[in-house]
Amino acid sequence: MERLQKDVPSMKLTEEQRQLLAKLDSLYKAKTAEKELLLTEQIRKESAAGKFGEVESLRQQLTSGLRQLSEELETKKEEVRKGMLKEI
Repeated sequence: MERLQKDVPSMKLTEEQRQLLAKLDSLYKAKTAEKELLLTEQIRKESAAGKFGEVESLRQQLTSGLRQLSEELETKKEEVRKGMLKEI
């Protein structure tokens, strides 16, 4: 841990940055839950109908969508940390 701190200086976040990070976490948590609910329900319906090809497609959509949201969140968080993003 000490070695890591020597290589990368720690950044102090302002209160505004901390609040933005918290808002981003909350927003993307909601987006993630929404996507999971929607696609999980579709997966359940298609599975019950025996459309297993569609189920696999929907599962891939879910995985891809969640990964995309996670990447977007991390990008925005980094922008906040660097002072490039001032509001959501």
